[in-house]
Amino acid sequence: MGFVISGLPFVTPKEAYELCSHGAMMVDLRGEYLRAYKAFKINNVYHAPLEKIVELLSTYSKKAVIICAETSSSEKSKIIIKEMLAIGYENIYILAGGFLEWERDGFPIVEDKNHRLTGSCVCQLKPRKKK
Repeated sequence: MGFVISGLPFVTPKEAYELCSHGAMMVDLRGEYLRAYKAFKINNVYHAPLEKIVELLSTYSKKAVIICAETSSSEKSKIIIKEMLAIGYENIYILAGGFLEWERDGFPIVEDKNHRLTGSCVCQLKPRKKK
């Protein structure tokens, strides 16, 4: 399952959905304003400040299946995955393409139009100004 790029394990959204359907944990590393607008609609989704993620994850078994997700980049995920692999976690992955690919592939999401975002590209998305 999955694939490896530069020594880091990735899973596709389809593989992530299958894993989550069987109890895997999805760790959504996106900012609160992004999650308020659109979020994963699956069980076992966790959110925590980046500086607390490794601490949170280290409370789980080293055999636990954990998937880290962001927007489309995976910069934060790479840092976390490297730390978790270094302390012995075996089944930890990065969601390839992040939330954007998850949504594009038609997997379940929750959308709150009251928190719709604006910006010229994903890296610049911000909450819309209230009228």
